[in-house]
Amino acid sequence: MMDKEAAAAGETPDEAPPFSLKGALRDLYFGADRRAARFQYALIVVDVLIIFFFLTVTFMADAAWLLWVDLALAVLLALDLAARIYIAQHPVRQLLHWITIADIVVVVSLILPLFTGDYATLAFLRVLRAARLARSYHLFETLKRRHKWVRQHEDPIQSAIHMVLFLFVTTALVYVHQADRNPTIETYVDALYFTVATLTTTGFGDITLVGESGKLLSVAVMIVGIALFIRLAQTIFMPARIRHRCPECGLFKHEPDAVHCKHCGATLDIPSEG
Repeated sequence: MMDKEAAAAGETPDEAPPFSLKGALRDLYFGADRRAARFQYALIVVDVLIIFFFLTVTFMADAAWLLWVDLALAVLLALDLAARIYIAQHPVRQLLHWITIADIVVVVSLILPLFTGDYATLAFLRVLRAARLARSYHLFETLKRRHKWVRQHEDPIQSAIHMVLFLFVTTALVYVHQADRNPTIETYVDALYFTVATLTTTGFGDITLVGESGKLLSVAVMIVGIALFIRLAQTIFMPARIRHRCPECGLFKHEPDAVHCKHCGATLDIPSEG
C-alpha cells in the first residue's frame, strides 16, 4: 500500500541518495566509522613514511631514480592536497593555511627538477621538503581524536612535535646558508650536528659558521636554543601541567603538586608517587 502511494506521488521507495564525491571524501577524511578509520590510519602511515623518506634521502647522492620517485610522490601529495581543499568548508582559507602552503612548497620542490634537469639544486630542494614535517600537526590531531593515551599526554607529544619541527627547519636554514661556502658543512648531517651541538649549548667548536652572516646565525641559534629548545625538552620529560579534572568546576590542567583547584578552590585528589 505504501509502495503504491509512493509511486502515485512520484517517489521511488528506498531510493538511495545520489552519489556525492565531496560527501564521500568528507566521510573518509573526517568520518568515525571503520572504513574512515582505516583510511585515516593509512594516511598517517603514508605521511610518516614520506617524512622519513625526505629525511633519509638528504643523505643520499644524486641519482636519476630519485627524480622518478619524486614525481610519484608529487602526484600522490598533489591529489591529497586537492582533495583537502575540495572538501574544505572554506577552500580559500584552507589554501592560505600555513600547512597547505608548506605542502605546496613540497610539491613544487618535487616537480621542479624534472623540468630544470639541474641536479645541483636537488640538495637545496630536498631541504625545503623538511616543511613536510608540518603535517605532523595534522597527524597529531587525528591520533588525539582516536586515542585516549594521546589525549592524556597531549602536552609532551605536542612539545616533541614542536622540537623536531624546529630542529629540522633550523638545520635546513644552516645547511642552505653554509653548504657552498663552508668546508666543514658538506652534508645535511654536518648541519644537523652543528645545530644540535649549538641548541644544546654543548658547542664542541669543530664546526663553526663562516662569514658575518654566519656568526649572526650562530648567535640566533644559541639564543633560541637557550630560550626555546631547552624549554621544549623539559616539557617533554617533565610536563609543567598534568591532566586531572576538577570535580567542582571541571578545570582540566593543574600543577603536578596542586592540592586545591586554582579556579574554584576545591580539593583535588591527584594520584602521585609520594
